[in-house]
Amino acid sequence: MQYRTPERLEAAILDWAGTVVDFGSFAPTQIFVEAFAEVNVAISLAEARGPMGVGKWDHIRSLCDDPAIAGRFEQAMGHFPSDRDVTDLYERFMPLQIAKISEHSALIPKALEAIAELRRQGIKIGSCSGYPAIVMAQVVARAREQGFEADHVVASDEVPNGRPYPAQALANVIALGIADVAACVKVDDTVPGILEGRRAGMWTVALTCSGNALGLSYAEFRDMPATVLAEKRSGIERQFAPAQPDFLIDTIADLPSVVDEINARLSRGERPCSAPQ
Repeated sequence: MQYRTPERLEAAILDWAGTVVDFGSFAPTQIFVEAFAEVNVAISLAEARGPMGVGKWDHIRSLCDDPAIAGRFEQAMGHFPSDRDVTDLYERFMPLQIAKISEHSALIPKALEAIAELRRQGIKIGSCSGYPAIVMAQVVARAREQGFEADHVVASDEVPNGRPYPAQALANVIALGIADVAACVKVDDTVPGILEGRRAGMWTVALTCSGNALGLSYAEFRDMPATVLAEKRSGIERQFAPAQPDFLIDTIADLPSVVDEINARLSRGERPCSAPQ
């Protein structure tokens, strides 16, 4: 048996918030602010966005490890945040997230059209998220009502390790019956999500404008002056640079053209990260 590079993509592994739904990735970030507020610790939306992409318990742990936030926590609670405190915050976070997920569940503009084009090419649609399964059930149900249903979904608490580990992406590969990870593309709006794809051996596409990094609503993104948007985009691309994504695009609407480029590279015998952008 001789190894041959796949000739075409077989699967796209999509993130959810900031990628397919919830333009600006507001659902998780706002709830982090509210959960900390319940113990009289103020954090900003910008601070809440910092560790985005990892599992939610790990996200809260990262926030509590921030010296400024830890100092505010110590002032409010009389001690620095322990793992028990992180678990308490997580338990406060979860019901708030479940109750409010529908407020930020709209599909990202042109997501349905982009995914339909991928399906027309025979590409399977996998997905994964930093949300645990109990929240993902709500996200999936809202998306289904709007016409989108992935072929497979992997929540952060359904694998031993979430992002930036590759377990969720690889769980999709197994479930979808994909023969080679080089025939997969991981699409995400966070650095941990891109690292997940790279560590799984997949092509990676970073979204610069629809997700956590820009953190704006679709209307705000659409109405932003071109020069300002270009400056913001350049800054976000620098944030993604250490993760070395294969491609950077604004939103999932631009994904079909990237798929065409990946297929062209595969046909030349290239593999993920084997050639410059």
